[in-house]
Amino acid sequence: MPELYWPGKATPTPVPAQLNTESFIYPQGSGYPSDIYRNRLLWGDNLAAMWALLAEYEGQIDLIYADPPFYSNRHYPARIGRVEDSRRPDKWRLAEGYPDHWPDLDAYLDMLYPRVVLMHRLLSPTGSLYLHLDWHANAYARLILDEIFGPERLLNEIVWVYHGPSPIRSAFNRKHDTILAYTRGSKYTFNVDDIRTPYDPSTVKTFESSRKAGFGKVPDLARGQVPEDWWYFPVVARLHNERTGYPTQKPEALLERIILASSNPGDMVADFFCGSGTTPVVAARHGRRFLAVDKTWRAVHTTRTRLLQVSDLPFCIQGVNQAGKLPEGVTDLSEQARDGCEFDPRKGQVYLNLESFPELDYWEVDPAWDGRVFRSFTQAIRPRRKGNVPHSLTLTQTSDIQQICVRLMGVNGEQFQTMIE
Repeated sequence: MPELYWPGKATPTPVPAQLNTESFIYPQGSGYPSDIYRNRLLWGDNLAAMWALLAEYEGQIDLIYADPPFYSNRHYPARIGRVEDSRRPDKWRLAEGYPDHWPDLDAYLDMLYPRVVLMHRLLSPTGSLYLHLDWHANAYARLILDEIFGPERLLNEIVWVYHGPSPIRSAFNRKHDTILAYTRGSKYTFNVDDIRTPYDPSTVKTFESSRKAGFGKVPDLARGQVPEDWWYFPVVARLHNERTGYPTQKPEALLERIILASSNPGDMVADFFCGSGTTPVVAARHGRRFLAVDKTWRAVHTTRTRLLQVSDLPFCIQGVNQAGKLPEGVTDLSEQARDGCEFDPRKGQVYLNLESFPELDYWEVDPAWDGRVFRSFTQAIRPRRKGNVPHSLTLTQTSDIQQICVRLMGVNGEQFQTMIE
């Protein structure tokens, strides 16, 4: 079997890594205060994270969706402004998103190869990997996957088709991505009846008019058909209801088809390049456990806020190779700034002076801060379109209140915490 070779190619070597639990998130108190590691959101390099996860998850993950950088050699900023004219991108307020820059193709493959090797090890015997790329590097990834999984384990080469404006004038507009689906073994999960789609009205009309239309075979028109290996789903456009502002966000309908087809309720679904968090959001909505990893704080924060809006499943946030009482970048507020928070024990409410924290994006409260792991009992999120962050949060279990800790995050990533004695 031919193999792809490049000068830096080598067997992956272990990366020293450990996972440090930074916080438990209980959506509006659901599940508080149990320490549950059923669902995880990891902040850090995914290669180190996968090495750390092998001890617990090798051969245990049922589905992996991977949406790595595409080798586009572009930089993708995130949108953080609101109530902006979507027709005027030059006026948008932008912030750091993620880079997709590489010195050359060898450097890109040096990144991709060891990660795919570890994904293969993490997959269960009946698990599947869906690797999402585009024309820049999908041909090289196909050879790598054939080498690691075996060419016989190719389930599908899926083409995601979409439309939109393009500046290209010297070639056909490039309006599709490629998703390479491989299975770990010959027996795998594929729930065909969960992904059937209605037949086209013209097909239904044809069979109603002539029983010979299908060469003697009459399909179950009510049951629907199995989708082809080309899928049309609109991209998450500027005015789309799902839009978070995180770059290259994938539509929920795309992940829904993958998750329903290749996993069952209760299965573990992982995404090691989680970005805007579409995979864990859809997995949680459909009763799957999730494991999501990204190296940028904005991706982790975007994923956290989306999960809080769609599910009441508790999850933990862990840092990869990060230790200490506070996660990297969190600053204790000064005495002067603490005046912006107060607690009313009669109502069981924590109040925040929004004028003291301009451009606040998110805040949360731990009613029994132990100085080590933050247990977020209640949370407030800035609306995506209009409005301000709620200025108060209610602590219903007032009898358990000891030392209240409040954590806050600004739209540019400034993170603070303060205590209310």
